[in-house]
Amino acid sequence: MEESKNTFVIENDQGEKIECSVLFTFDSKETNKSYIVYTDNTKDEAGNIKVYASIYDPSGKDKALTPIKTEEEWKVVEDLLASLQEQTNGTKE
Repeated sequence: MEESKNTFVIENDQGEKIECSVLFTFDSKETNKSYIVYTDNTKDEAGNIKVYASIYDPSGKDKALTPIKTEEEWKVVEDLLASLQEQTNGTKE
C-alpha cells in the first residue's frame, strides 16, 4: 500500500493500481484493533459511492490492509457507520 495524507494506492487481483481516499480511521475498544474506512470513488448499481473497511496498523510499520473476517468486527464498523449516517442526516435539516 502506497500512502499520502488522505489517499493511498492498492493493487487489485489483476495487478491494477487503484487510488483510494481515506474517509476516516478509528480504534475499537471492543476488538482492540484499528480500522480504516475508505473508498475507491466508484459507484454501485444504485449510484452510491462504494465504501470499504479494513484493519490497519496505525503505527505505519505494517502497510498492508487486513480484511475484516468476524461478525463482531463487522458489527463494530456497521454500528459506527450507522451512527455517522444518523449524525449527518440530523445536520441537514
